[in-house]
Amino acid sequence: MTEPRPPFPPFTEETALQKVQAAEDAWNTRDPERVALAYTPDSVWRNRDTFLQGREEIAAFLTRKWERESDYALRKSLWAFHGDRIAVRFQYECRDASGQWWRSHGNEQWEFDENGLMLRREASINDVPIAEADRRIFGTRPKEEYGVEIPLQ
Repeated sequence: MTEPRPPFPPFTEETALQKVQAAEDAWNTRDPERVALAYTPDSVWRNRDTFLQGREEIAAFLTRKWERESDYALRKSLWAFHGDRIAVRFQYECRDASGQWWRSHGNEQWEFDENGLMLRREASINDVPIAEADRRIFGTRPKEEYGVEIPLQ
């Protein structure tokens, strides 16, 4: 039996913001098994040019991702919502094994089932090398900043 993940669709602005913040918080743990539990057992993903299906593939993908992305820190912001769907903008920063810092930004489209689990995730992502001095995302977001967007530059 799959555990429900409130809030449930149809989303309001308040519940869509809650769902986005819950996703940001979970991804910032960098715990692939925890993150994968937010998706249906047969969830379908497109992440850049990678296509995945199911929690097992999602967890394996995230494990590989966070093994190569050190000091990963993510911010998500609500772009739009309707019914059982949410669109988000996001940015994250990390460094690779050589020490090069990266800022990745893009958008995601999410579709949820009636239990609040994500059925589908489609992500388009661009990467930009940055100097360490240009970083602007550090650790988890302080509670007073929830819902505040980071300018995309």
